[in-house]
Amino acid sequence: GDQLRDIRKVLCANRGEIAVRVFRAAAELGLLSVAAYSVQDRLMPHRYKADESYQLVDVPGKPVACYLDVEGIVALAKQHDVDAVHPGYGFLSER
Repeated sequence: GDQLRDIRKVLCANRGEIAVRVFRAAAELGLLSVAAYSVQDRLMPHRYKADESYQLVDVPGKPVACYLDVEGIVALAKQHDVDAVHPGYGFLSER
């Protein structure tokens, strides 16, 4: 069966100040933080405030759609050994 494991790395599936706050809290807890960003957000500060950052799969003409792509976010998290996903505010947290 599934085993519980310690959380060492958390991905915030959000952007902007919300993500920065999640990264700050993660640092205070001794966790590594991971930013997920869209092509359009590649120069935004939240990408640089995390310990790691990875680009989400782009949906042409819909810059916010990648933040709602649950399967894509989970795949990204698995690919980079992320232990937990924080939805932030809005986007996934409202689904």
